[in-house]
Amino acid sequence: MEKFSKRRRLGNVGEEIACEFLIRKGFKLLERNYLRPWGEIDIIAFGVGIVRFIEVKSVSGHLSKDFSREKSYLPEEMVHVKKLKKLARTATLYMEEKKDPRPYQIDVIGVIIDAEKRAARCRFFEQVLDDII
Repeated sequence: MEKFSKRRRLGNVGEEIACEFLIRKGFKLLERNYLRPWGEIDIIAFGVGIVRFIEVKSVSGHLSKDFSREKSYLPEEMVHVKKLKKLARTATLYMEEKKDPRPYQIDVIGVIIDAEKRAARCRFFEQVLDDII
């Protein structure tokens, strides 16, 4: 019997890819899988003077040459308002626990993984709460 479901394994791979993506963009990873009874934050990072609380959503699919035309696979659309509100609550608690006065925001990274090509693409959406609330 496998330890994790196929979906969970895909999520773990997507989080690893998102971490590498952030590191290449100059972010410093602070923590991963910060868990509280009402929510989990996949990645906590610091970049451009802001603490980032990042939700990662991953899907498997085929990558086309023109990423902007990939309409079938939009993993970031799986992050709903209810989830964002939980993330905001958990992020606030984290900042209070750490007594961290720096500004912070909620970001989303959508990861499309093409297992056949052994390739992946990331879509990075910053400050997503301003668009929702």
